[in-house]
Amino acid sequence: MPKKKCPKPSPSSPAPTNPQTHNFALQHYTSTFTQQYTTTNMKLTLFSALAGSAAAFAPAQTSTSTTALNAEKEMSKALPFLPRPKLLDGSLPGDVGFDPFNLGGGDKASLINMREAEIKHGRLAMLAAVGWPIAELFDRQIAGAFGLQSALTSTGASPSLLNGGLDKIEPDYWVIVASIAGLAELSSKETKEEKGKAYIAGDCGFDPLGLFPQDKEGMMAMQTKEIKHSRIAMMAVLGYAAQEALFRSPVTDETPMFFKSVL
Repeated sequence: MPKKKCPKPSPSSPAPTNPQTHNFALQHYTSTFTQQYTTTNMKLTLFSALAGSAAAFAPAQTSTSTTALNAEKEMSKALPFLPRPKLLDGSLPGDVGFDPFNLGGGDKASLINMREAEIKHGRLAMLAAVGWPIAELFDRQIAGAFGLQSALTSTGASPSLLNGGLDKIEPDYWVIVASIAGLAELSSKETKEEKGKAYIAGDCGFDPLGLFPQDKEGMMAMQTKEIKHSRIAMMAVLGYAAQEALFRSPVTDETPMFFKSVL
């Protein structure tokens, strides 16, 4: 007998479904989606909290970096178009950030040594700024009163490397000058060893009139005055030497308004 063929289901006809199976699958997918959404949401929340905690520290770091950058870019008071040298932070008296050739050295010790040399040269310059014109004004009279030869040059200028006349200075004078300088250096060394960290550059323990203040502000003010007068004196002595070398005339004659009475 011929076998009967079973009718094939039409492709367009939907397959029979079990309602219970459909509901179970729907619940499974819903539960899986909810779990994934909850897990993702927790991860995002945790990440946001960590990011917020890290951001809480960011402003301090940015502020520090900005402060350091501003310090590096701080301009010199003396030369506003140049950056302030790192070592010249204003802690030294008279510090206005002027060191265009970086002569202060690379560390604090070198800077202090240069400051001490500046003060010592400045003190000598202050003595020379006064003594130079006084010699030109009164040397002939004083030498004549003691029956001595004047040490001035033929033009009446003070003896110097550029003016000449140093050969007229007695050797005893140079011995006295060298001895005084040696005593000052020894005294400075003893004061440095005695005071240790409290030592101030240029302190040689010489203050017979007690003019140096004891309070911090007064000390800073006095040292600032000394270093400023020292710098002016060094420029003045340089001007004396240059002017007399160029014009071959005593500075007291070239600029009498500064040295001679108008009365």
